[in-house]
Amino acid sequence: MNLNQNHFELFGLPEIERRASMQLATRVNEAYQILKSPLRRAVYILRLRGVDPEFETNTAMPPQFLIEQMSWRERIEEGSEDPEALVRLRGGLREESAKIYEKLRGQLDEGGDDEAASGTTRMLMFYEKLDGEIDDKLAELET
Repeated sequence: MNLNQNHFELFGLPEIERRASMQLATRVNEAYQILKSPLRRAVYILRLRGVDPEFETNTAMPPQFLIEQMSWRERIEEGSEDPEALVRLRGGLREESAKIYEKLRGQLDEGGDDEAASGTTRMLMFYEKLDGEIDDKLAELET
């Protein structure tokens, strides 16, 4: 017995099965990454239904939503030197995101309103980006 054998050699699997199992493992990992993220899962569901969320081409958002985004950005910038303020902002942002995710869940599951779900998904992308910006600022303060 050679203790340096890889797992395929250990079980005497031929090369073609090695390749197939590696491809399957890659696919399973990719599927897991998509399904564990509510935003990526929503995009996937929409695309399965033949709906393109048009992230690259459709940037139209309701004016009130854009005003809210500007307000969030201003508050993040104002709190950029205060970790406690950033943590509070992140908590508020995640509460707002949770409400929008609940709305999206209804659009996808109960209402079947894919067009509205597409717009809501685009909104959530903004919230995810803001959340990432807060995390980045917090990381900067830690260093």
